[in-house]
Amino acid sequence: MKRMLRSIFGAVIAATLAIFLLCDLASACSRVLWSDSGKAVVVGRTMDWSEDIKTNIWLLPRGIAREGAPGKNILRWSAKYGSVIATAYDMGTADGINEKGLTANVLWLDEADYGKRDESVPGLPLSLWAQYMLDNFATVAEAVEFTMSESFQLIEASFPETNLKVTVHLSLADASGDSAIIECLGGKPIIYHDRKYTVLTNSPTFDKQLANLGRYKGFGGDRDLPGSGEPADRFVRAAYYLSNLPKPADCRENVAFIVSVIRNVSAPFIVKQDAEGRPNISPTRWRTVADLTNRVYYFESTTGPNIFQVRLDRLNFKPGAPVRKLNLLRERNLVGEVSGKFKRSKPFVFVGAGS
Repeated sequence: MKRMLRSIFGAVIAATLAIFLLCDLASACSRVLWSDSGKAVVVGRTMDWSEDIKTNIWLLPRGIAREGAPGKNILRWSAKYGSVIATAYDMGTADGINEKGLTANVLWLDEADYGKRDESVPGLPLSLWAQYMLDNFATVAEAVEFTMSESFQLIEASFPETNLKVTVHLSLADASGDSAIIECLGGKPIIYHDRKYTVLTNSPTFDKQLANLGRYKGFGGDRDLPGSGEPADRFVRAAYYLSNLPKPADCRENVAFIVSVIRNVSAPFIVKQDAEGRPNISPTRWRTVADLTNRVYYFESTTGPNIFQVRLDRLNFKPGAPVRKLNLLRERNLVGEVSGKFKRSKPFVFVGAGS
């Protein structure tokens, strides 16, 4: 009997630990906005995940009709602006830039709570949250105004590949350097809208990240720069290095300098081990830089040595133009300017969305 109880207890602990570790594996990403370089407004971000997230780059033209979450009250729209996006499992928009110079970045947040479904307002699945912003708005202010109207409700989603419930927050920036962080807590959007909000990582919530930042040298405190991969430490390091970047001589240096910051807050590929109770780690899978001034999107996979770029002014976003894709699962040696390498493709289906 005791042996049976120990077995049951052990199984419960193992299952609980597995769930905890799965959440821990997903809980990483960093975003940095540099708006006062004097050359261009640029946003760099990392995507950290426990496995290959099967990302591809998509060209989505204007005029595409979309539907939000199915049910009694469906949010419907047609894309006002074209965009270039990076997907997660080709089931949702994780990152991207539209033709007006608005960028949207989805990052993990354990504390996110979207509330019980209220079918009196249109539903929007998380897989489409960033895409809705890119489709409909040219500026951060427009996106914030819409969010404050509470005329939609975010709907939880999960990726079938992982069966992991998605909990995220969203960062926005535009070509003027305006910025917003949007978190959903207790079923309500919490919005931080100001050009000074330049850094975002993961848990804890953004207000607590800002409070923690004030404890470090250069931000009002007396603590030395932290060095771990924890979200709070990455937040501090990114803010510190961003505030100390030299002025770039040109747009080339502008991009290179922001890449140096996001590489510093990236997680390496290392062998999983049981050291110090941290048996798992989420490596950085890819990095992007969105040049919002010049409408250029840079992508760097961490499984290859190359960075490629897409110039949005060389793409066809006209209504009726075909959806096109850069298949990164096949094209693993892309380098330089690759706007001409998009291939016509059948659109992917956003998980949790209507037909």
